[in-house]
Amino acid sequence: MNAPTPRLLVLHGVNLNMFGQRDPAQYGTATLADIDAALRTLAAELGVAVDCYQTNHEGEMCERIHQAHRDAVDAVVINAGAWTHTSIAIRDALAILKCPIVEVHMSNIHAREAFRHQSYISDIARGQICGFGVDSYLLGLRAAAQSAQAAINK
Repeated sequence: MNAPTPRLLVLHGVNLNMFGQRDPAQYGTATLADIDAALRTLAAELGVAVDCYQTNHEGEMCERIHQAHRDAVDAVVINAGAWTHTSIAIRDALAILKCPIVEVHMSNIHAREAFRHQSYISDIARGQICGFGVDSYLLGLRAAAQSAQAAINK
């Protein structure tokens, strides 16, 4: 019998729909569509299913996380953008999940403004990957896929 295909969810937070247009010195020139395409390509190589979602509305992000819980996704990769540093609501929604969470950021949040050094997500995440541009997402997807597969194989 074949093992089930792990189902991963990638969440993009506030303002991340502006990748490619917003501060290219910090975030590069890849668009969100480019990032999602790279994630889908890697997911196929890894043998996992991936769903990508972006919103600029905090309540909608919480609702999508609640749906991930109801759907029993196998892992979540999240770049919450500025909500990383401000949203207890998103942190609390993520805490409901029973699956591994991988926090990612395109820029190195620890080498930026002091307010970006605090993450409300990191204490509930399996790990945090930051500072590698689009590769932060790809490394995060690899980590999430590996964690999901390990959990499925238990």
